[in-house]
Amino acid sequence: MTSPDLRHHGDVDAAPGLADFAVNVRVPHPPDWLRERLAAALGGLGSYPSRQAEERAREAVARRHGRSPDEVLLLNGAAEGFALLPKLAPRRAAIVHPGFTEPEVAFRDAGVPVERVLLDGGFTLPEVAVDADLTVIGNPTNPTSVLHAASALKSLPGRLVVDEAFMDAVPGEPESLAGDPDVLVLRSLTKTWGLAGLRAGYFLGDPETLARLAHGRPHWPVGSLALEAITACCEPAALADSARFALEAAEHAAYAVEQLGDLVVVPPRAPFVLLRVPRGTREALRDKGIAARRCDTFPGLDDTYLRVAIRPPEEFAVLVDALRVVVEELA
Repeated sequence: MTSPDLRHHGDVDAAPGLADFAVNVRVPHPPDWLRERLAAALGGLGSYPSRQAEERAREAVARRHGRSPDEVLLLNGAAEGFALLPKLAPRRAAIVHPGFTEPEVAFRDAGVPVERVLLDGGFTLPEVAVDADLTVIGNPTNPTSVLHAASALKSLPGRLVVDEAFMDAVPGEPESLAGDPDVLVLRSLTKTWGLAGLRAGYFLGDPETLARLAHGRPHWPVGSLALEAITACCEPAALADSARFALEAAEHAAYAVEQLGDLVVVPPRAPFVLLRVPRGTREALRDKGIAARRCDTFPGLDDTYLRVAIRPPEEFAVLVDALRVVVEELA
């Protein structure tokens, strides 16, 4: 069994009554137009998810990324995608850390040997020489908020799996490999659209690899509401909104860096920022009613790091004010 710390996620750090900077979902609930779209689909829940609805969703994803529908595998949330990866049966998997821990959990639980590739304090990607036939990395990476160059990713050993759960929050999606037929790319819809409770995501890859991943899944692995959400969020109007949200997120990130100064480890390219703080900061913030994501559960980091979600300036000011007081008290 894997360490319970690797299974820790930001929702555990949040709690009712706390100002939530631990969870990096952009909004607390879906926008009105998406809620109305999902509400309109409730009447069909008496029927099993249809093949036609699945095909519509796959076609919408394919159009969004310039792929063919047989290069799309719909998922019950991106986390399911990580759970499916051991079906590729690598001899040895390399996981780039600090990074999202679910891929390592999935491989270790399946008995696949794992090589950790630990980045230095700048969290840039050097030349990696490890004995692995599959490598997993996030881009932008959670929790460091670093955006790696696509060319550097392509130099990683073995089959490349890139978790692009936050790529739609980066203006223009530079360095995305979603259109590369030789890379297995994982996408999530939960972060931008406030759908963490619904579970909706997808893989992009070559048809043979996707067929291996899909083999043995139960019937109807993705529910009707998730299929509707995937279709809706890949349509042109939604993509235009997403592009606008990404620009806003970049502005908010610039404000966060300005306000937090030397606490920022690296300039954030995703809607969260990694901070270096005195020990005890997370607990002190919690006492002041603020939740932040602990980072000592990420390989390569310790309890002097915190990840905080970037919010609009009027919301983020609450965290900034509290941090200034706490850091001064603990310094």
